[in-house]
Amino acid sequence: MPLIRQKYKIGQLYMISKHSHEQSDRGEGVEVVQNEPFEDPHHGNGQFTEKRVYLNSKLPSWARAVVPKIFYVTEKAWNYYPYTITGKSLCSFLPKFSIHIETKYEDNKGSNDRIFDNEAKDLEREVCFIDIACDEIPERYYKESEDPKHFKSEKTGRGQLREGWRDNHQPIMCSYKLVTVKFEVWGLQTRVEQFVHKVVRDILLIGHRQAFAWVDEWYDMTMDEVREFERATQEATNKKIGIFPPAISISSIPLLPSSVRSAPSSAPSTPLSTDAPEFLSVPKDRPRKKSAPETLTLPDPEKKATLNLPGMHPSDKPCRPKSE
Repeated sequence: MPLIRQKYKIGQLYMISKHSHEQSDRGEGVEVVQNEPFEDPHHGNGQFTEKRVYLNSKLPSWARAVVPKIFYVTEKAWNYYPYTITGKSLCSFLPKFSIHIETKYEDNKGSNDRIFDNEAKDLEREVCFIDIACDEIPERYYKESEDPKHFKSEKTGRGQLREGWRDNHQPIMCSYKLVTVKFEVWGLQTRVEQFVHKVVRDILLIGHRQAFAWVDEWYDMTMDEVREFERATQEATNKKIGIFPPAISISSIPLLPSSVRSAPSSAPSTPLSTDAPEFLSVPKDRPRKKSAPETLTLPDPEKKATLNLPGMHPSDKPCRPKSE
């Protein structure tokens, strides 16, 4: 993305909150259950969030046939920007389904091929580059105002990206994603894992396009301001989908003594946005992106997929897209 890594710390939070609100509707969407700071002994201060993504009507028919009429995906995330971990799993009726995403942000154009060597040592991976300007998205998601080829930022002067932009654009940053999908159900494993990898790629492409297209909305925000935006938007989203929790408490790290907070026991020792209510909604006849393979063969459920998302500057056989 044509941004700076440190600046995107705010843009990432803004994009996730606004995207979740836009894609939520009565009965379906993203409910925020918990959002609070914590301290990890290895990664330091971070933010823990837990969400429930309700999306039954957005599943393809073959998936709806094997899940209850009402269900949700649980998402837990540990944000130690510039390193984040996201874990998603279905509720208890499908305990063998999970999505694990580790993210690292660097100020480069996606050229670090060894960024996940420690996390995925000796595992076979497939690398997929994601270009936020030139990769195609499903027609129903397209908005000209969110197209990096047409959008130009008034505050930064960046935009109207053209083919090959990442080779000479400055500033530039890359969001690297290491994605692992597991669905250990006989007869459905390969089909579901391939489908989820494809959908995760679409979500990352759309989300990072939006993060850049909304840059003028968040570029001047402070961390306190984006946290307040996050709190207000999450409460509004919960009400929009018909979920009314008592309250959502979002506070900054300094408000809690470091000795009081520790990473939840469920948090992985190594980091795993983001996301998305339109999760798993992929029409059979939708156009596929030119840079994406038609199918992804996942050789082993234990193997990891890596996604490299270059692009903004101031989100069994796995896949590792780079979003540019």
